[in-house]
Amino acid sequence: MTTPRGFRDRSEDSLFTLIGEIPELIRNLVIAEVDAGKAWVRRTSKDAGIGAGWIAAAIFFLFWAVGMLIAFAVILLALWWPVWLAALVVLIGILLVAALFALLGVQRFRKVARAQNPVQSIVQDVKEVRDEF
Repeated sequence: MTTPRGFRDRSEDSLFTLIGEIPELIRNLVIAEVDAGKAWVRRTSKDAGIGAGWIAAAIFFLFWAVGMLIAFAVILLALWWPVWLAALVVLIGILLVAALFALLGVQRFRKVARAQNPVQSIVQDVKEVRDEF
């Protein structure tokens, strides 16, 4: 007989049957922990890659914006303001864009750091099994 979640009802099994199934249950636990570890590595590497992409975007904007955008914006703003004020406003704008991309990258890396490491889960499971015996 199975339960609604698909697990077998073991209330009718004898003690020896239950003890005999311990190796299979431990094997299933180890396989599940390894699969959880693989999923964690996939998730973590994806988040790290996205964070690195955001940092690369910030560097890209800083590199290319330094020459073209500064010159264009300073010349454009110098039509209304003094040249020094136009240059200052353009510089602040570029630094704000770079800071935005850097913050997005740092936020993604913090998400990676907060993710639970499956090794900690395995250590906890081993400790629980040791405490039982």
